[in-house]
Amino acid sequence: MRLLLTWLINAAALMALPYLMHSVQITNLSTAFVAALVLGLVNTLIRPVLVVLTLPVTLVSMGLFILVINALLFWLVAHWIEGFEVAGFWSAFLAAILYSIISWALSTLLLSDKDGNS
Repeated sequence: MRLLLTWLINAAALMALPYLMHSVQITNLSTAFVAALVLGLVNTLIRPVLVVLTLPVTLVSMGLFILVINALLFWLVAHWIEGFEVAGFWSAFLAAILYSIISWALSTLLLSDKDGNS
């Protein structure tokens, strides 16, 4: 149940992005659901491999290169999903940051554990 709610939260965060940035477009709610699912899979399967492969650059940049990885993966998913468009790399960079903030805020509000356990 928690996984389904997280997926819905991520889709809602994606639907909020076009209202905050004109360079991100999502045609409808079903596109947001598919994009949220693919983003989740990409972040689960591909992102850890990229983080390990780029570890030296990440260490030299004091962790800031992870933002570049997030932007590239966000942009990649936008190229894969029809109806989900991002204008360019810098739009993907800012959109990935906003997506993370919105998703985190909604998750904090809606998925709070009443027992205090994480």
